[in-house]
Amino acid sequence: MKILVINAGSSSLKYQLINMQDESVIAKGLCERIGLDGSVLTHKTGAGEVVITEPMPSHVEAISLVLNALIDKNHGVIKSMDEISAVGHRVVHAAEDFDRSQLITDDVMKIIENNIDLAPLHQPANIMGIRACQKVMPNAPMVAVFDNTFHSTMPDYAYMYGVPYDDYKNYRVRKYGFHGTSHLFVSGEAEKLLGRKGKIIVCHLGNGASISAVKDGKCIDTSMGLTPLEGLVMGTRSGDLDPAVLEYLASKKGMTLAEITSYLNKKSGVLGISGVSSDFRDLLAGIKEGNDRCRLALDMFSYRVLKYVGSYVAALGGLDLIAFTGGIGEHTPEVRAAVLDSLAYMGMKYDKEKNLNPGRGNCSKLSLDDSSAMAYIIPTNEELVIARQTLELVK
Repeated sequence: MKILVINAGSSSLKYQLINMQDESVIAKGLCERIGLDGSVLTHKTGAGEVVITEPMPSHVEAISLVLNALIDKNHGVIKSMDEISAVGHRVVHAAEDFDRSQLITDDVMKIIENNIDLAPLHQPANIMGIRACQKVMPNAPMVAVFDNTFHSTMPDYAYMYGVPYDDYKNYRVRKYGFHGTSHLFVSGEAEKLLGRKGKIIVCHLGNGASISAVKDGKCIDTSMGLTPLEGLVMGTRSGDLDPAVLEYLASKKGMTLAEITSYLNKKSGVLGISGVSSDFRDLLAGIKEGNDRCRLALDMFSYRVLKYVGSYVAALGGLDLIAFTGGIGEHTPEVRAAVLDSLAYMGMKYDKEKNLNPGRGNCSKLSLDDSSAMAYIIPTNEELVIARQTLELVK
């Protein structure tokens, strides 16, 4: 069985075609600048990479280009669309309506559309991707795999905010969490390494970053909230701050509340602190050149991570394994060292040389055998989670 995985953004569309017999990736690619001039599809297979420059006025044309690339006589990997058994779609928000992935029906689509107000930047693009696939592939079953359903096991005292309870009931104001497919995959791999379920902390650290506390296979807390803005200092997001900052900055800078929210999402975080970049490679280069704001940005990011990790050790009542994933989690030893050094009080011991040179793209053990808890780099695979959950619902 072959499953097509779709991750639609407002002007982009990522995809993978996965053979579920051995979970191998047959083809993958990225459509960029959908609805804009200069749209392009980069299509990759085992035979190499093909760049296709074609107009993509909407996601319908983008999906059509993807499907044509998959069956093209020169660089295609399947003979016809009939070989695609199902399509799995990443959908950002399920609110409290679902606690697991769903086979897409008209009723499910109505609920997904009803949750646009909780994810106004991402949900419309996810819906466009689904609608485009339904138009081009009307006979293929479609599955929605949600970003936040892994976190639906959080207890109420963890996900509630200290606002009047009626605001929760009337407006659904609460913590939801995101990156759920990544936290699900990595915590599952961590359990395999432990040989059992246990107390696991997953640090998904990339331009968007979040941490989860997983106990006996269930998420009990996570750092992102109503939106992905809560939690860690991130590439361009501010993370946690005093809510009064919004009104204060709005009055000082002459900006609306919507403009301030965009400012905190797109121009803050390590980009705003360093004044250089949201890319940690640029921060590290700046530090070598003596740029103290780059040093400050790195230290703030690392401190926020270790502070969340420390609180989750307390919430879990101990720690069996901590996992690092994502572009920063896998490739920035300075951040991992800051976190693991902070856990020395509880007996964490790790190989400092291995942390500096763990190898790229592999699961790597960092902790020593006599450490109180295990520490690993575990590359994530969100597309595989989507494919697996799609298979489970349609097989």
